[in-house]
Amino acid sequence: MFNPRFLVVSLGNQAPYYDCLHSAGHFALESVRKTLGSSQPPFAPDRYGKKSCLASAGQPYTMVQSPTMMNISGPWVAKAWRDMLDNYDLKPGELSLVLVHDDLEEGLGRVRIRKWNASHRGHNGIRSVNSHLRPVDFPGARWSRISIGIGRPAGRDQTSVSDYVLKKLTRYQRDVIDTQVGPRVLDCLRELQEYWEEDYDGTAPKL
Repeated sequence: MFNPRFLVVSLGNQAPYYDCLHSAGHFALESVRKTLGSSQPPFAPDRYGKKSCLASAGQPYTMVQSPTMMNISGPWVAKAWRDMLDNYDLKPGELSLVLVHDDLEEGLGRVRIRKWNASHRGHNGIRSVNSHLRPVDFPGARWSRISIGIGRPAGRDQTSVSDYVLKKLTRYQRDVIDTQVGPRVLDCLRELQEYWEEDYDGTAPKL
């Protein structure tokens, strides 16, 4: 019987850029937590991957906001996942890992499931994680990503893009994430759980 545990990690930034578009994943996880209600504890300081971070440990979701800056997320994500395997004596296939991150190539509020090995589309946080966690090293592991659209600036040069993703979230953007994105992310998590349960039973359709 498939009895899943999920480590759901949001990628983003820390102060002074915590409440920026690049941190949309952090705010989406808080919305997911509120959508789940009393079954998911409030975010509180905890330690994962040998670092202090904000976490909400429920069942089946352990939701953690990455405590690093976006572009260097990889070492911490890898450490947190490996530590959770060790701490709970789990095999790779018994702890599903889902990254929740922003996406410049999608309109504000659009939420999509993405395969782990799908293109990073220039996202430095995903690049960093991919360089430190490789599926080939963990047979049977179930990993995926959930992307959150944040729109894109008119300019495509590096400076315009950097300025845009580090811009403070507006009230409207926060409202979209809080009221629309969070519930959609939860739907995606449940869809992944259903698919992985079918896969565990050997009945999943080929993608």
